[in-house]
Amino acid sequence: MRQLLTPLVFCVAFSAFHPMMAQDVAAPPSEPNQAAATTAANVISNEVPVTAADREAIVKRWERDIISLEKENESLADNEDAILFIGSSSIRRWDSIATDMAPFRCIERGYGGAKFSDVAVYAKRLIEPHQYRAMVMFVANDVSGRPDDHSLDQIEAWVRYIVGVSRAHQPDAAVLIVEITPCESRFASWDKIRAVNSLLKEIALTTPDTYFIPTAEHYLTADDHPRPELFVGDKLHLSPPGYELWGSLIRQRLGDVLRQRTTADAAAAASETPAAR
Repeated sequence: MRQLLTPLVFCVAFSAFHPMMAQDVAAPPSEPNQAAATTAANVISNEVPVTAADREAIVKRWERDIISLEKENESLADNEDAILFIGSSSIRRWDSIATDMAPFRCIERGYGGAKFSDVAVYAKRLIEPHQYRAMVMFVANDVSGRPDDHSLDQIEAWVRYIVGVSRAHQPDAAVLIVEITPCESRFASWDKIRAVNSLLKEIALTTPDTYFIPTAEHYLTADDHPRPELFVGDKLHLSPPGYELWGSLIRQRLGDVLRQRTTADAAAAASETPAAR
């Protein structure tokens, strides 16, 4: 078991270090792995990997927010080409998402200061009402320098469960996990957050049709400190320029992934077509 991440203070959203660009190629569907099998088992048995006490606390805190998001579904037209965004407050506060992510049509389902545990409990209600071409997930609150920070093992179980819910609902949809960004308010815990980012990258590498979106290095100065102009006054959430940059990075990677998948699907279909005589 990985040890619990020690409390410090940090920032999360997309040390003296530059994160390396991710090798974010998903594991081929033809190569199943134990982690994916475990996720599938969790989804089939409807077992969210949280304790009963934690579930009760999560429901008490977030139920009203989820009901509010569900009401938005009533006026939402189905679109199989939509991109579903789920996660924490950085998704919820993204008022310019339609512009920043154009031409993609986006479904925005972020809430409060959600952690991966919160998203896992509500994963089916957040995901299953929608049809989408890809799902993008950003959650940045599991490690914030507090005594109740989550361990890597806990985070891994929740992330794999959430990805499993999407794959069970729409097996052909890509899942993209956005890297947690460095910010000043939590930068004392940046090394711990980097460990979470490494885990998210590992999950993407070992899960079919799942991809990692690296963003962190773009939010650091030349001397490896958060760029202040990319954050609002709380030094935690993104400013308009921060969102514009975030959108460009996510949009580019999303477009690359979808083009790659379209090309692969076309090649597979061509290989199955009998040669013309």
